[in-house]
Order: sequence, then structure tokens, then C-alpha cells
Amino acid sequence: MAEQTALKRSRQRDAIVSFLKTRKDHPTADTVYQEIRTVIPNISLGTVYRNLSLLSERGDILRLSCDGKVDRFDADISPHYHFICRNCGCVKDIDVPYSTDIDDIANQTFDGSILSHSLLFEGYCKECMEADTLS
Repeated sequence: MAEQTALKRSRQRDAIVSFLKTRKDHPTADTVYQEIRTVIPNISLGTVYRNLSLLSERGDILRLSCDGKVDRFDADISPHYHFICRNCGCVKDIDVPYSTDIDDIANQTFDGSILSHSLLFEGYCKECMEADTLS
């Protein structure tokens, strides 16, 4: 694995990571942009997108690509699972123990080397079920 080069600190990246650490709803880049603008008014949407890409490529945050929809971002980089609501599109963490057994099973039939996995559960969130707004 290639060694990661040091990244010069930036006010924009620090603000993005700090904001993501306060959220459990896995915000989109547009949501991150709207919030960061309150702290750094002259920041551009392009700067937010570039920094989110850089941070996710480096493994400092997670980029969640959910069912072909807009990407979401998560400051919790520990191995864990996610849920997406088929009705409202919310993304939430699932409190299920992360299982490396899945990697071991997959490695038995895969011609290569599996190092990790991601798993996205789909269904309906409690709020949509209680509101009876299911499409």
C-alpha cells in the first residue's frame, strides 16, 4: 500500500471535518457547503467538493454512494454499516457489529484479495413508517 503524504492543514478542510463530526445524518456536499458558508462566507461550492473528495480519498472521512443518488459524507471512519430509507432517502448508521467473517467467506471464492466490505441496508425509517408516508 502506498504511503500517504502529509497534507497541509487548511481552514476549509478543518471546518468541513469539524462540521461532519457534529452530524449523524450523513449530509450531502450541498448541506456541507451551506453550513461551511456560515463560518467561511467566501468559500465556493467547488472548494467544498474538492475538499470532500480529497478527504474521502485519503480516508479521513467516508463517502457513501447510496443507490445512485447524491453522495453522503460521514466523519466516522470506523467500520460500520448504514441504512437508507426508500421513502425519504435519509441515511443512518446501523448499530450492528461489523463482521470480518464476510471478508473471509468472500475471499474463499474470489480470485484476488478482499480487504474490507461495505454494506447498505434498505427499507423504511421509523419516521416514515409512523407518518404513514410510504410511497
